[in-house]
Amino acid sequence: MDQVIKLKKKRKLNRADWRTWVIFLPGILFVLLFTIYPILKMFVMSFFDWNIGFQATSPFMGLQNYVDVLTDPIAIRAIINTFVYAIVTVPLQMIIGLAVALLINGIKRLNLFFRLGYYLPVITSWVVVALLFRYIFANSGLMNYFLVDVLGVVEEPVNWLGSRWSALASAMLLGVWKGIGWNMIIFLAALQAVPKNLYEAADIDGASRRQKFFYITLPSIKGTVTFALVMLSIGAFNTYTPIAILTGGNPMHQTEVVLTWMYFQTFEALNMGYSAALSMIVTGLIMLVTVFLFGVTRGKKVA
Repeated sequence: MDQVIKLKKKRKLNRADWRTWVIFLPGILFVLLFTIYPILKMFVMSFFDWNIGFQATSPFMGLQNYVDVLTDPIAIRAIINTFVYAIVTVPLQMIIGLAVALLINGIKRLNLFFRLGYYLPVITSWVVVALLFRYIFANSGLMNYFLVDVLGVVEEPVNWLGSRWSALASAMLLGVWKGIGWNMIIFLAALQAVPKNLYEAADIDGASRRQKFFYITLPSIKGTVTFALVMLSIGAFNTYTPIAILTGGNPMHQTEVVLTWMYFQTFEALNMGYSAALSMIVTGLIMLVTVFLFGVTRGKKVA
């Protein structure tokens, strides 16, 4: 009798395992086909002078594509521009988003209205807002209209998108403005999960707002801060649309970031091996940055 019961349980377990495989197999195949395989293919392509076409030959290049990337001044400039974009936009998004979350968390009336107002840029298309900012910072755009015609602080229109740093500043302003709402929602959810009795005990002890923020709020949302920091940093390295629409990498490739330069090399210069090597280098940089950020936020030393 006991053996019969054991056999029945074993059959049920086998059926459960079979059903589990049936449920998860499409997802596993999807990840293998559209994530793992492209990464491996890109890695292989980075060692060849890859040519497209059914009968095209692709000579083996070894590490030459990597050497070409690391000695290309435009590629180095694109990497530097991407780092600058990340260093500026990520902290600003987090600081402003946390400040807005603290303000909204402290009010009861029109709470939903303010949430929707700050989150609206997040759900708006990148293309739409990038075109809007291109109009604002154009030579005959809204910014120059206020500076020249309304305020009169400058005599001639400023070519905001015609130089490296002013164009990057415009793109960074767009990135910060669009990302505040996402940070606000993330931090607002974390703030609402902080136990209220901690603040009540702090009030009894006579703690100030500053002390409650640094000794209760920040430690309680440390995990959320780490999550936002890592996700925003990865997103900053993947920025493409603001630069592509605002400047297209111009003037003279001065405002290129890694994705715009990768796009140019892939679809305009048809230098597939070079762009594959660049993608591998950027992937390695993102991994190093992610490990560093996790180490810093956890208070550990990163070698």
